[in-house]
Amino acid sequence: MTSTGLWRQPDFRNLWLGQTSSMFAANMIAVMLPLLATQLLDASVFEVGVLAAAGHLPYLLISLFAGVWLDRRPKRPTVALADALRAVLLVAIPVGWWQEWLSVPLLAALAFLIGVCSVVSDIGSASLLPFLVDRDDLIEGNSKLELSASASSIGGHAIAGAAFQFLTGPVAMVVNSVLFALSALFTGLIRKKEEPAEVEEGQSIWTDMAEGIRFVIGHVTVRTLILATLIVNFFTALAEPASLTFVTKTLGIAPVWVGVIFASSGAGALLGAMLAGPISARLPLGRLLILTSAVAALASLLTPLATFMPVPVAVALLVVMYTVDAAVIVVYNINVRAYRAAITPDAYQGRMNAAARMAVLSLVPVGVLLGGGLGMLVGVPWALALASLGMFLSTVVLAASHIRRVERIPDLEPREPVADVVREEG
Repeated sequence: MTSTGLWRQPDFRNLWLGQTSSMFAANMIAVMLPLLATQLLDASVFEVGVLAAAGHLPYLLISLFAGVWLDRRPKRPTVALADALRAVLLVAIPVGWWQEWLSVPLLAALAFLIGVCSVVSDIGSASLLPFLVDRDDLIEGNSKLELSASASSIGGHAIAGAAFQFLTGPVAMVVNSVLFALSALFTGLIRKKEEPAEVEEGQSIWTDMAEGIRFVIGHVTVRTLILATLIVNFFTALAEPASLTFVTKTLGIAPVWVGVIFASSGAGALLGAMLAGPISARLPLGRLLILTSAVAALASLLTPLATFMPVPVAVALLVVMYTVDAAVIVVYNINVRAYRAAITPDAYQGRMNAAARMAVLSLVPVGVLLGGGLGMLVGVPWALALASLGMFLSTVVLAASHIRRVERIPDLEPREPVADVVREEG
C-alpha cells in the first residue's frame, strides 16, 4: 500500500480529523494554562508543578478502569463523549475570569477533570486505530497521526501565545472548546461497527483488569518498551516546572515568543513524522529505538546550558532543543506504538493501551512535584541538568534488552492465548 492509501478510507479520515482537532486544542491548552497561572494568577514554581500534576494524575488513577471499560463496549461513541465533555469543561475558565473567581486551585481542578476525559479519549482512539486499519498499515497510520500532532503543535502553540496576548487567555479558551466539539463530531462519524465484546456472565471488571495487567507484565517486549518510556517521561516531568518557569518568567520575553519556543517542538515533530517511515524502513527497529532515545537525552542538555546564556542565545538554544528532541521522540513513539499494537491481540488493545499509558505516566505527577521542589532547592540549572542526565537510563534499558536485536514490526495479528505470547517473547 502506498503512503497515501489510508486517505482513501473514510473511517480513518474521520479518526484523523477528530484527533487533529483534539490535538490542536490540547497543544493550545498546554501553553495557555501555565501562562494563566504564572502571568495572571502569579503562581509559584511549586504551584505550576501542582497544576501539571493535576492534569497527569488521572492517568494514574483511572487508566486501568478505562481500558477494561473500553474493551467491553464500542470505543467510538465513548471517545466522542469524552471530547464533548472536555469542550464543556473549558467553558468554566472564561466564566470564572469574568466572575472573578478564577484561581490556581480552580485551574488544577479543571485540569484534573479534563485529564479524566483525556484518559478515556487517548486510550480509546489508540485502540481504534488497529481496529480500523490493517497491521501492516500501522506505521502509516501512526505517521499520519503524528503529522497531525506536529502540525497542531506548531499552530496550536504559536496561536496560543498570540491569542493569550491579544485576546487574553480566558477568552481564547473558547476556541479550544470548539475544537474539542469538532473532535467529538468527526469521531462520531466513523461507520465501522465494533463487534460486542465477549464477556462471561458474572465476570467482574477486576478480573478483566487483572488479565490486562498479566498480559503487559508477562509480555517481555511490551514490558521493556513501557519501562523505557516511563523513564523518559519521569525525567521530562522532573524538568517541566523549572523549564516552564525559566521560559515564562526568567527570560522575561513576550508571550508570543513563549509560543514560538513551544511551537518549535511542533516543527521538530513534523520533521520526525515525515522521516519516520523512511528511517524505519532503513534501520533495524531495535537499533532505531536505542538511537532515538540517546539523541533525545543529548538534546535535553541544551536546556540547562541555555540558563547560563544571554536571552537571545538562550531562546535559540531552546528552539534547537525543542526541535531536535521532538523529532527523535516522534520517530521513537511511532515505532513503539506500532510495535506494541502489532504484538497485542485485538481483545487486549484497550487494556494494553490503558496499562501502558498508566505506567508510562504514573510517575509524571511525582516527577513534576519533585521537579518543582528540586527547582526551589538547588536552582533551575541544576534541576534541568539532573533531569537530562536521568534520561540516559532509558537508552541503557533498551540497549541491555533483547529489543536491540529486533529487526522489524510483525505484520500479522497475534491470536494466541496470553500464555503462548509470553512464551514466544520470552
